[in-house]
Amino acid sequence: MKKYLLIACAALLTSCTYAQQAKYVVLVTIDGFRPDFYMDPSWGTPNLRKMKDSGVCARGVNSVFPSVTYPNHTTIITGVPPAQHGVYYNSPFEPKGASGLWYFTYDSIKVPTLFDAVRKAGKKSANVIWPVSVGGPIDYNVPDIWSPKLKTDRREITGANTTPAGLWKEIQEKATGILEAADFNMVGEELIMDENVARMGAYIIKTYKPAFTTLHLACTDHYEHEQGREGHLVRKAVAGADRGLGTIIEALERAGIMDSTVIIVTGDHGFVDIKTSFQPNVLLAQQGLIKDIKKDDWKAQFHTSGGSAFLHLKDKSDQQTLIQVRQLLNNLPVEQKKLFKIIERKQLDEIGADPNAALAITALNNATIGGGTTGAVVKPAKGGTHGFYPDFKEIQTGFVTFGPGLAKGIIINEMNLTDIAPIIAQLLGLEFTPSKIPAGILQKN
Repeated sequence: MKKYLLIACAALLTSCTYAQQAKYVVLVTIDGFRPDFYMDPSWGTPNLRKMKDSGVCARGVNSVFPSVTYPNHTTIITGVPPAQHGVYYNSPFEPKGASGLWYFTYDSIKVPTLFDAVRKAGKKSANVIWPVSVGGPIDYNVPDIWSPKLKTDRREITGANTTPAGLWKEIQEKATGILEAADFNMVGEELIMDENVARMGAYIIKTYKPAFTTLHLACTDHYEHEQGREGHLVRKAVAGADRGLGTIIEALERAGIMDSTVIIVTGDHGFVDIKTSFQPNVLLAQQGLIKDIKKDDWKAQFHTSGGSAFLHLKDKSDQQTLIQVRQLLNNLPVEQKKLFKIIERKQLDEIGADPNAALAITALNNATIGGGTTGAVVKPAKGGTHGFYPDFKEIQTGFVTFGPGLAKGIIINEMNLTDIAPIIAQLLGLEFTPSKIPAGILQKN
């Protein structure tokens, strides 16, 4: 009881020390966002660098595990790790094989979010392709969704899930023009999806002035996967995302609310260049632990998540199989063992990862983890990925913010994605689960 009283007192002290300063908050994520995009002047990001110089930034932000898009975006708006919010991966573990569905729907989230808090406060919110937002309590909602059978054209399914009815048509008539399939997707060397997401967000901000707006710019991640950390298209995508940020800033100025708005730009993970793919399910199949996943004939299988994989047991109490898998991994040749390390259940509990996994592995030495059950255990790979256990610099994401109520010209050495929701709640005066806000970000009264 004493512990909870101390937490309550700390929360009260925070609310007394920092007053609500902003009427509006715009939260922008650049997928695959890295601190060097604003710390290194060689990247084409004038808007980000101006924000950095005028407000607060971080040298590094720690992701949750796995360091992939959907769990981390959900942590950003809940302030808690996956074990609590329930979005454990991009796509749920499906014992009979992946169907292609991701955690699209808002009811996947098991705890209150900033969207809930905004609505409870009687304020308005908006969103353009924030992950896990279909059916969310969002007043102007263009959710992130696509059909596994038609991934190259997400217009129809997006329009069907956009609320209120008519908003999808409205933003095309007044913001983007009539969209073709490629205008709302990432294809070839085009960056138009980020541009259109920014235009949609800008229109909603200017027209409806929601108190809280989220936007997700995804192109940078796409090209980092394709080309690694330093590809030419990565630099183009980062510059394009910065231009999208400029579009949002211009909309705030046109709406006359720039001086009362805080803009936060953050991300979900960093990136690692890869050369090798390790296939642990091939090992399990060779040992007879995977026979036919589609027929549900298996004892253990790894659910892959980029640079990591999580071991699921058909029978969670099957300790014999767990011991067998652990021994199998430990007895591999040195050349294969150097490609990963084991994350045991105790460590998964400490970081707040999927409570259903028996253990996990995270890739090392420029490797990634593949999900195949046949073929070679080790294969060549190229480009970049994420998903790794977040304990090293390259996988950290970034954070830049400026606006009323914030300190100016401050650089935070390190923070966590769990810190962002409490910051926003404080700025907007929302009732939200108390949590510690990193020192130096908010102006004191």
